[in-house]
Amino acid sequence: MTANPYTRPPEFISELKDGTVKQLNPFSGTEVWTVAGRGNRPLGITLPDPVPLDPAALGHHCAFCDGRYDETPPEKSRVVRNAAGGWETLYRVSAEDLHATTAEFRRIPNLFEILSYDYWHANYGYELPDRVQQRKTAYLASAAGREHVLKVIGAKLRAGGKSEAQLAAMTEEAKIEAASGFFGGGHDVIVARRHYVDGATDNTQLAGSGTLTPEEHYRFTAFTTESVEGLFALNRYARYVAVFQNWLRPAGASFDHLHKQLVAIDERGVQHEQAMHRLRDNPNIYNEYGPNYASYHNLVLAESEHAIAFAGFGHRYPTIEIYSKSEACDPWHHTEAELRGVSDMVHAMHAATGVAVPCNEEWHYRPVDSDLPMPWRVMLKWRTSTVAGFEGATKIYLNTVGPYQLRDLVVPTLFELRDAGLIAPLQIATEAPCRPNSLLYRANRS
Repeated sequence: MTANPYTRPPEFISELKDGTVKQLNPFSGTEVWTVAGRGNRPLGITLPDPVPLDPAALGHHCAFCDGRYDETPPEKSRVVRNAAGGWETLYRVSAEDLHATTAEFRRIPNLFEILSYDYWHANYGYELPDRVQQRKTAYLASAAGREHVLKVIGAKLRAGGKSEAQLAAMTEEAKIEAASGFFGGGHDVIVARRHYVDGATDNTQLAGSGTLTPEEHYRFTAFTTESVEGLFALNRYARYVAVFQNWLRPAGASFDHLHKQLVAIDERGVQHEQAMHRLRDNPNIYNEYGPNYASYHNLVLAESEHAIAFAGFGHRYPTIEIYSKSEACDPWHHTEAELRGVSDMVHAMHAATGVAVPCNEEWHYRPVDSDLPMPWRVMLKWRTSTVAGFEGATKIYLNTVGPYQLRDLVVPTLFELRDAGLIAPLQIATEAPCRPNSLLYRANRS
């Protein structure tokens, strides 16, 4: 007699009588507890006492500001508003034209790459593609371009420990060679224009993702998506491009200035390998253990035709999960409407979070060398706690905000933001019960 192969899926959320909520992440296996009482800690950071902004410092608050373009490596592209009021992407902006337009968003090489050009060159024999080499040659042929590159590489070498004597001993060509990553590297930064909101009067009015308009956030998302595809086209050895956003210093940001980072890597990453192992056994796992499970447990926050957001479970930090409903697994294969739908949902969740909460935005999508049906998901993680000794000793993580508390914090704010016209007109969860079968993600394998 053949044994029945069916096994009941585990419960990923268990609430105990004292109010403790135990969670298990269905994809990583991470165990998380929200212990009653520990969630009463305040969220966010303590903002500094308001200090009036100096009008003379406008555009010069940090190296990402628009008055300091020459302090970052030569940009790869920028999004600007054109004379007709529309949006336009400019490529290969010369050093002479850096300040000819104001970039709403810029794509620049990271000054301190996680995987440098030398990594790819030494380990894979990677060389600059012809079009990139032509861009480098053209930029350096300009006196302003050469001066710009030498200035920035000098700052990088000093930060890396080079003394003034050592720098003086280097030839210009040696310095130029050290700047190859400025043109063909695989670690880019997408920088937004504002440091503070337009019209800000003091230093507490930072500009984050949620302070953008829905249209601006869509342009930010679309520009990032195009840039991810561009990194894959640039380097055939890249197996994945990690996309993340660190907001505020407690979340790992070097500057309190809105930006995303894109890092080409030569592995899929442990998290994706674990998820793909489970996906091979159950191709419907992202439906069953993602939006469907969340809807059965009343954790859905908002929904639209193209995306759904819910309070996540089994994460080290309070996490809002946003799933695309598109059949396309890759963000760059989404239609404009689908991409805008995901962007609107992410924007709304940032706006509900607020600029005072340190957070990480992480993109997860199907690796390019896989044909498994894996949806594009965006995780918004609130960095409101610190991993400490208990976690290290037990590998059980204490998350101070459980999924139900997260839902109750976010949903009322979403109503307020929508009523004020500050986010897209989403269906907020409590207006109509979400039916699990209507949330199914149906991924193709192309």
